[in-house]
Amino acid sequence: MAKKERKLTGWHVLAIFGGAFGVIITVNIALAVNAVATFPGLEVKNSYVASQTFDRRRAEQEALGWTVEARLEADKLILSITDNEGRPVQAGTLSAVVGRPTNVSEDRTPEFAFNGREYVAYETLNPGNWDVWLTATALDGSLFEQRLEMTIGG
Repeated sequence: MAKKERKLTGWHVLAIFGGAFGVIITVNIALAVNAVATFPGLEVKNSYVASQTFDRRRAEQEALGWTVEARLEADKLILSITDNEGRPVQAGTLSAVVGRPTNVSEDRTPEFAFNGREYVAYETLNPGNWDVWLTATALDGSLFEQRLEMTIGG
C-alpha cells in the first residue's frame, strides 16, 4: 500500500498561525483580567492635589523624629514606635492595614493595644511578603503615615 503524500497548503498555514495567535491572545486576556481583578488600587485619588501639601506633611512628620518597626512574634504583630532618643512613643491615634503588596484579598485591620513600650495585635500571617500601612497622629495632632515591609518566613 502506497503512502499518500500530504501537502502543506495555504489553508493549513493559516490554521496553524490562527491557532498559535489564538492561544497567545487567550493567555494575554486571562493575565490582563487577573491583573485588573487583583490590583489593590490607587495610593491617592488625585496625585496633583496630594502633591500640593506633600512638603508640609513630610516636614511635620520628620519633625516628630519617629522610627517605626514592624515584626511578627508567634501570633503577635508588633509595631515599635520610638522617638529620636529611642524612647517608646504612644500616639494619639493609631490605625493600620496589613496586607499583601500585590492584592487586597488578605487585607485586614488589626486592633492594636499599647503595652507601655509597643503596639501589639494578635494576628496570624501566612509566609511571604506583607505590607503594613500605618496611620497615626501625635499628641500634638501631627499626622504620621508610613508603609512598612515585612517578610514572614515559611
